[in-house]
Amino acid sequence: MLAHFNFVGDSILGSDVNLEAGAVIANHWNERPDTGRTKFGALIGDHCRIGANAVLSPGTILAPGTVVARLALVEQSGG
Repeated sequence: MLAHFNFVGDSILGSDVNLEAGAVIANHWNERPDTGRTKFGALIGDHCRIGANAVLSPGTILAPGTVVARLALVEQSGG
C-alpha cells in the first residue's frame, strides 16, 4: 500500500509490501556511483514491512519478510 505521503524512487517492490506513513525510499546517489546510474532506489522482497518515517538509502536490498522499525535509517555499505 502506497498512500500515506511516501516517496518511493526508482525501486522494485515485491508483493504484499507495506509502507507506513512517511516512509521514504531515497533514490539519488550523492556519495557513490556504484550502479552506474545516478538514481537507484531499492529492491524490496515480498511481505516486507517498512515502519512510519523510516528511510531506506539508495541501493537498499531487503530480503523477503524484512521488518524495518519506525524512524529507522537503513544505510547500505560498500562502494
